[in-house]
Amino acid sequence: MKKSQENQIVTGKRKRAIARVRLKSGEGKIVVNGKHSFDEYFGSRESLKKRFLAPLEMTGNLDKLDIFVNLKGGGKVGQADALASAVAKALSTHKDGNRTVLKAAGMLTRDSRIKESKKYGRKKARKKFQFSKR
Repeated sequence: MKKSQENQIVTGKRKRAIARVRLKSGEGKIVVNGKHSFDEYFGSRESLKKRFLAPLEMTGNLDKLDIFVNLKGGGKVGQADALASAVAKALSTHKDGNRTVLKAAGMLTRDSRIKESKKYGRKKARKKFQFSKR
């Protein structure tokens, strides 16, 4: 890993969640918001762990890199997806061969679906108040 890429911070987003990731050569340590374990932050939800570990397993970097993460906003699922997106983006710049593998799996595409904003004169974004004829 080049020295310039070592301190590079990569951002991933999903819904309202934002993940900032920094990769470093190491033995596979994961630090999420100061907690020294992925399970310590997200609990024992295996589905979230699989989403996050997918780009690392595809590229074969599971035990080769230390990952330092700063998460904010959104819920746990959005944060896990933002984290997976950020890790995939960081891995694509880490090594040239990683980009083709991650691109083929669709890991580098940002999921742009977010909540639609509320409109005035309505209850929510599209829901209207109940109509009363009399």
